[in-house]
Amino acid sequence: MPGNFEIVLEDLVSRVADKVVERIGALATAPSRRLLTVDQAAEYLGRTREAVEHMIHSGKLPVVRIDKRVSLDVRDLDRVIELRKVGVDDLP
Repeated sequence: MPGNFEIVLEDLVSRVADKVVERIGALATAPSRRLLTVDQAAEYLGRTREAVEHMIHSGKLPVVRIDKRVSLDVRDLDRVIELRKVGVDDLP
């Protein structure tokens, strides 16, 4: 019969495994291309297409123009996210 330590350890292992599966799933759904369409960028940022278009026209999001096509660089989107983070100053 397992003791308390074994039960706690098994629960911990199960929780860690669940988190690993969750993170692997998130990586699998991450964009694999560097340039995204406006719709893809909107989904990436959790915003509407109209909100992203407004951010582009107001100069808050840089774009890559190739011919008449407008694309957004994932690196720029990540940089915008990082620059706009607010929160507790004493986080590690």
